[in-house]
Order: sequence, then structure tokens, then C-alpha cells
Amino acid sequence: MASLKAVLGTSLPAARAVWLLFGCRPLPAPCSISAAAMEPAPHWLAGLHFDNRALRALPVETPPPDPEGAAPAPRLVPGFCFSRVRPAPLRQPRLVALSEPALALLGLGAPPAAAAAREAREAEAALFFSGNALLPGAEPAAHCYCGHQFGQFAGHDGAAMYLGEVCTAAGERWELQLKGAGPTPFSRQADGRKVLRSSIREFLCSEAMFHLGVPTTRAGACVTSESTVVRDVFYDGNPKHEPCAVVLRIASTFLRFGSFEIFKAEDEHTGRAGPSVGRNDIRVQMLDYVVSTFYPEIQATHASDSVQRNAAFFREVTRRTARMVAEWQCVGFCHGVLNTDNMSIVGLTIDYGPFGFLDRYDPDHVCNASDNAGRYSFSKQPEVCKWNLQKLAEALVPELPLEQGEAILAEEYDTEFHRHYLHKMRRKLGLVQAEREEDAALVAKLLETMHLTGADFTNTFYLLSSFPVGPDSPGLAEFLAALMEQCASLEELRLAFRPQMDPRQLSMMLMLAQSNPQLFALIGTRANVTKELERVEQQSRLEQLSPAELLSRNRGHWADWLQAYRARLEEDREGAADQDAWQAERTRVMHANNPKYVLRNYIAQNAIEAAENGDFSEVRRVLKLLEAPYHREGETTEVPGAAEPEGAGSPAERRRSYSSKPPLWAAELCVT
Repeated sequence: MASLKAVLGTSLPAARAVWLLFGCRPLPAPCSISAAAMEPAPHWLAGLHFDNRALRALPVETPPPDPEGAAPAPRLVPGFCFSRVRPAPLRQPRLVALSEPALALLGLGAPPAAAAAREAREAEAALFFSGNALLPGAEPAAHCYCGHQFGQFAGHDGAAMYLGEVCTAAGERWELQLKGAGPTPFSRQADGRKVLRSSIREFLCSEAMFHLGVPTTRAGACVTSESTVVRDVFYDGNPKHEPCAVVLRIASTFLRFGSFEIFKAEDEHTGRAGPSVGRNDIRVQMLDYVVSTFYPEIQATHASDSVQRNAAFFREVTRRTARMVAEWQCVGFCHGVLNTDNMSIVGLTIDYGPFGFLDRYDPDHVCNASDNAGRYSFSKQPEVCKWNLQKLAEALVPELPLEQGEAILAEEYDTEFHRHYLHKMRRKLGLVQAEREEDAALVAKLLETMHLTGADFTNTFYLLSSFPVGPDSPGLAEFLAALMEQCASLEELRLAFRPQMDPRQLSMMLMLAQSNPQLFALIGTRANVTKELERVEQQSRLEQLSPAELLSRNRGHWADWLQAYRARLEEDREGAADQDAWQAERTRVMHANNPKYVLRNYIAQNAIEAAENGDFSEVRRVLKLLEAPYHREGETTEVPGAAEPEGAGSPAERRRSYSSKPPLWAAELCVT
């Protein structure tokens, strides 16, 4: 951090900067100096040019000043899309990490070589990206949206803060947003704060997804502090103090499906309505802004027919959403909270709350421990996003007639999802020549085999790039042995399928389902009980299985699929004029589509635990690792490792395990 002497100097703005930096309230401005002039002057960030078009295009509330020190009270704000708000200061903000590739979008250069310059840069980032001070031109405001959360309309929401839009020399425009900067009128009863663990996960995953090639919002910085909030991490009655943190997020826009739900009439199930119900004039205003700004080609094509323009807009959002979800399914990403307010209007992955990447392949995997009914399980993501698009179609009425929106959804979504998904899967399997109708069945059989054997999703695909093809290739036995290392061990399976209910509780639930179905429906779902019975049955079978029997069974499953895969590869190779060129292209395409590294939960957890102890080096190391998740040119194809040994905990051991199957303790991690 820059020395106090260098920061203090003799000027009042500089002194105020130190007060802000160390979490004190800003010094009162003398009557002759405006509040804007009192902000500390940035150096590294001074070149950012703000032009806040969204605040000019959409209705913005300017509330009366709050009493000194009072936080914005949660309230309805009818007739407005934004409400001006000030970030709440943090005590002693400290930079956890910066994403240089994300900040480069804003035209910010690479870090300086000199240590003192880097420290000054980090101090400036901590000050401005925590919200403790505002950059010249920034106009913080909270955006109001609503949402169907876990299938029920939940009313208004919106805890993140829009800072403004940065225009770059390259002609690009990027919205900056702070997540965790304090309460807003729309944050309901929450405090608007985010804690360090969830902020690190969001920061790392935003960047990981971008480098995987998945459409996503970006994260430029993560800042922590000495301020704390109380959180009941597991909702088990054991709250604890946790450090507050803020993430700087970057995107073309953070508008979402829920932005259009602020006009929703009273919901028949929850009785809630959007705060701006009946204000179709604002809906028209928002549509005009969104289409002209983010879909200018559509605006130009349909300038004289608003209904056709809105239909083309909804069609494009449908296609982008379908492609985005297909990308998720191809890298094994689970979103965890696929509410309508977490769906981007421009087809980006947005709001990384509870999320996870598949380890052992399980189509029913639920990454959010709060999702008791499994609404957002991995396999349900495509259908959930289609359901969310249906809610967007409803929110666009009357500017887009509902029957027209539903027809577009029926015509476009499934077709676009399956087309893009199969295209990506063919590339993951190295099928670079002609497409075949039977490829869909080959992919489905692969996933079934992975499920039956508990194979690691990421490592299995990565390993397939070294699958032997042709008469001069190594034998199948060596490859099969490596593949067996990626299948779940007996211990892993017993842990995964252990019953979640006490046997007496399960027995009582079954009795209640028979004797009083109405009461049973209120306290539990038949699906949960059925799943629990399946666990009990599976656990019983596993208890009777030996490791040798499991290995033999897994080998048989994989030998069958690999035989079909080899035949399909041979067919693909025969269609190539140059077989050596085909092999090189196959390997290149597979390396470009099958990541070696993803942000596994245990990798994130190691980084979080180090950061909570004041060591940010692991966060920064993982960030750099995730910037290059695919096979590097000139690198030998490394066989992924088996699970990390229990007890491996040194930094060197953790680094070696980044591409390994997760250790057993990772199965105990709970994300809510």
C-alpha cells in the first residue's frame, strides 16, 4: 500500500481519501466546495471515461437525502427503473485480486513492473472498487427488477449497484457494477453485503467461464475489508461473523428478464405484483432502449414495425439463451439459482451465487444445497431456461402478443439448443468431418456410461483426446487403465449414495404418504422420498460389491462404448483426404473444446480458506490457472491424475491436484 505520507500530503481531498481508505465516514465538505470535488483523484483509473446512457434512457428516482449515516430503507419504487444510491463505506478495504484481462476491456493497461507502483495501483483499486470513493463520472444507482424465484413470483429485488458505463478508445461501452456495496431500496430485508467466500467464488467463476468460451459477465476485481456481517452459512442456527467483500462486475448490460417483470400484475399464486404494474409506457421505453442499444441490427431492420421488431428481439434472446445453456451442459456447469432475475437479456451467464462444475457425472446433480426439490439440477437447466423465456414472453405483453412469443419459443428454443449442443459435443469427441444422425445416440450413450461408472466429467473428455486410433496407435488396454482411474471408487460411490434421511424419518414419511397424502404434500415431495429410496437401494447394492467387481463392471461398460466410438472415428477418418492432417485436426479441436482445468469446488475452497487467513496468493494463482484452461500448444497431453490423496494440503500438493479428481473431503462441501 502507498505510504501514508504519500497519500496524505497536505490537500483536503487527499486527507479525505485516507479517511475513506481506512473505513471512516467522509470528512464533511466545506460549504464552498461541492461534494463531487471532495472525491479523491484517481491516478491509474483517471483515464476511464463515463457516459451513463442507461440513466438517460430510463426513469431514475432521485430520493431525498437520507439522515446522516442511515442506510436506504427497503421500499417499493413505482414508476422508476433505477434509484440513485451511495455505496456504504467499508473498514480498511484491501484488494484480494484483479483480473487483468477483464480490466483490459476498459482500456486499463498491464500492471507496472515496479513494486511501489503496483502497491499504489492496488491501493487505488481497493479504494474505488470497494465503493469507498467514486470515480469521476460514476453515478451509482440501484436497478430494480423482479423475479420468479424457484418457480414463484417473489416481487422486487436488486442489491447490486450500477456505477456507470465506461466508453473506451476502441468504441466499446461497458457497464460497471459493484456487488456487495451495501443496501439499496430494492434489497428487501437484506443488508446488500456479500461475504468474502461468495465473492471469491463469483470473481473466479466469472473469469473461468469467459476463458472456457462461455458467454458471461466479467469480474474485474475482488476487494475484502475489516467490516463484517453475520451469516448463518448452512441455515442451521449457527451464525458467525464474516468479512464483507465487493466484486467489480463488467458487462455490456446487467438488464435481465426480471427487468421486464416490474410491470407484472398481481400474481395469482403469491399475491405479489411488480412495483410498476400498469406502466406500459415504461415497458415501451425499456424495449426501445434495449433493442436500439444492444440489438441495433434488429432496430434498423424493423424500425417502422414495433411488434415485428419485438418479435425479432425475443427470437434472438431465445436463440442466445439456448446456445448459452448448451455451452453450460458441454462444460458441466451448474448454475444453481436459475431464477428469471438471473437471466441476462443479452444471453450472458449472470449472477454466480451457488454454482458448481460436475466432478462425478450425475445428471441429477444439484449444486445449491438450498434447492431441496432439485428444481435447478444439471439435467433440468435447459428446460428451466425455456420456462424462464416463457415468463419473459409474458412480461413483454402487450408489446409482443403472447401467442406470437410462445410460437417463437416453440419454434426456436429446442431446435437451437440441440443444434448447438450436438455441434459442441461432436467437437469434444473429435468428429471433424461429416456429421451423422447417429452422433446424438453416441453422445447419449457416452453420458450414460459416465453415469454408470461415476466417471469424472472434465477429465474423461480431456482423456479422450489421447484415445488410440489407427493401426499404429497404442492398444486399448493402456487407455482403458487410464480411464478406470477417472471412474468413481467404491468409497466415493458409498459416500455419494449414503441416505440423507434417518431410517425412522423415511419410514414415517412413507406411512404418511399412504395415510394422509394431503398432509404429506405439505411437508415433503414424493420425488424426494423416491430419491431417498433409490439411495437406500443403491447403498445396499454397493455394500455387496467388491472393488474388483466394480472395476470389472466399469471396464465392461467403457469397452462397449469405446468400440462404438472407435468405429465412428474410423468412419470420420476415412472421409479425410489426408489422414495425418485429420489426426492433427482432431487433436487440435479436442484440445480446444475439452478443458483441463475448471473451477472445482475444492479448488475454490482452498483459495477461500487461504484468503480468510489473509493470504490471497492462492486466489491469484487459481485465477491465472483458469485464464488458460485448455491444452497449451507444445504441451504433452498429460493423463489426468486420480483423486488428491487425503491429507494433501501443502500449496505444492494443491497445485498438482488442480486437474485431479477431487479428494473425498470435497464431497462434504456445501454451497447455499
